[in-house]
Amino acid sequence: RYEQREDFAVVIQPFFRNTLLPLDSTSKPDMSFFAADCFHFSVRGYAEMAMALWNNMLEPVGEKQTYNNFTHDRSKLRCPNPEKPFLSTRRNSGFGNSDLSLEKTESSVPYWAVIITAVAGVLLGSL
Repeated sequence: RYEQREDFAVVIQPFFRNTLLPLDSTSKPDMSFFAADCFHFSVRGYAEMAMALWNNMLEPVGEKQTYNNFTHDRSKLRCPNPEKPFLSTRRNSGFGNSDLSLEKTESSVPYWAVIITAVAGVLLGSL
């Protein structure tokens, strides 16, 4: 829809596509990333998601990271560089008007794993 526009772009940021539940040193879910309801993110969790989103916006289309590694490390925050000082779009990533495959790719996470994780989260939250 916006492919021919030079003043506007829509770019999918896939940083959350293959993200796994963060674990603590005992291999249990690290609850410091979640709010008291065990569903929403805490301040720490939102900070991690904000860094992952920012980094994704700077990565060229076709080379975007599809996961977040949930490390408490501010050094992973990227900055624009003189060679690519702008947020990455299809056009400035070198795709121009070419056909980049945008069709839905098969998820690497089986649907049943999402259901089990959701049920476990509800049970954990009720405890």
